[in-house]
Amino acid sequence: MSLVRLGDLSDRRLRPYSGMTDGQLKRGEGFRRDNPQGLFIGESARVIERALDAGVRPLSLLVDDRWLEHDRAIVERVQAVHPEAPVFLVTSEQHRELTGYEVVRGALACFERPEPPNVDDVLQGARRIAILEDITNYANMGAIFRSAAALGWDAVLVTPSCHDPYYRRCARVSMGAVFQVPWARIEGGRDWAPSLVPRLRGQNIATVALALRGDSLDLRDSRLASAERLAVVLGTEGDGLADSTISACDHTVMIPMHHGADSLNVAACAAIAFWELQ
Repeated sequence: MSLVRLGDLSDRRLRPYSGMTDGQLKRGEGFRRDNPQGLFIGESARVIERALDAGVRPLSLLVDDRWLEHDRAIVERVQAVHPEAPVFLVTSEQHRELTGYEVVRGALACFERPEPPNVDDVLQGARRIAILEDITNYANMGAIFRSAAALGWDAVLVTPSCHDPYYRRCARVSMGAVFQVPWARIEGGRDWAPSLVPRLRGQNIATVALALRGDSLDLRDSRLASAERLAVVLGTEGDGLADSTISACDHTVMIPMHHGADSLNVAACAAIAFWELQ
């Protein structure tokens, strides 16, 4: 392997690993001017591997020398397929100084953010779709994508206020599933549903809002599982789904609760709904 060991951590090529906020990475601010989509950081061999499988182009790798043997396969793959991408090898002390991470979970990679697909492309041929409204917790987002991939869902749509699925911690929690399940960001604001849901209905996609309402269908209702094409809408745990979203959907559904519980974490709700309606 050909590795680059740097004594000077001020090297400009290392800036994405320490000197850029998530917003700056997304804009590629001050680093790459030839990629309008910006950058993102992938953490751990599994995430990096799945990004590579999806055709995402790495700009560089950063490897703590304690993890070199563990991540040798991914390093060799990058060097074989993308020889222009340097692999920076640093000591644990340098890694901590550069990134600020107290816990190292494997190699880091700086990737060029791929051009985002549009909603219509993602929906083409999809039978089971998850729509995420204003979910801003990266762990919940990552867990939902992981469940969608594992349970065979075809696509995910996210509203403008949702967390960025490519954010480092979100992609890591998803185990790289954000590169396996096609996803697109919905245009518009909080009231996205009145314009999008009729479009879905025109494509024979039934929409169900997961919400605690007195008239909600049981998640096990046979009409839901038998739908040829189905989109399940999940909202943030704090405020839940917007009234305009619930009104626009074809049905409101709920997961039956016991022992006085009134709700579940949104990632847990998603996993149950994905399993029941797959």
